[in-house]
Amino acid sequence: MAETMTLWRPTGPEEFDLVRASGWKAWPPRLPDQPIFYPVLNEQYAIMIARDWNVSASGVGYVTRFAVDRVFASRYPIRQVGGRDILELWVPAEELDEFNQHIVGLIEVVHEFRPDRVTGVERV
Repeated sequence: MAETMTLWRPTGPEEFDLVRASGWKAWPPRLPDQPIFYPVLNEQYAIMIARDWNVSASGVGYVTRFAVDRVFASRYPIRQVGGRDILELWVPAEELDEFNQHIVGLIEVVHEFRPDRVTGVERV
């Protein structure tokens, strides 16, 4: 069995619906103005984006978790896009189909954020 890398992806309702339609097996193609698919390397960063950006932009934010073959994922650069824990894996949009083929298991929803409630995490 291949060694895997766990990644998180904050997402809004439209992308969420497309992932669900795939049977929780694949990420949808990027839009023309989205040249990079960027899952993140830690859950806290994904929570921050889903809670603070997706909720205000679209009324709901989800944090998903999935595993990808570690050897395959190593071909993509890890970018630090803020503080030392603000890390993203940058996958070119044209390689997303191949990336999806290396997802191990299903994409899981681990947190849901709405203006009036939070599930999957404790309220602070």
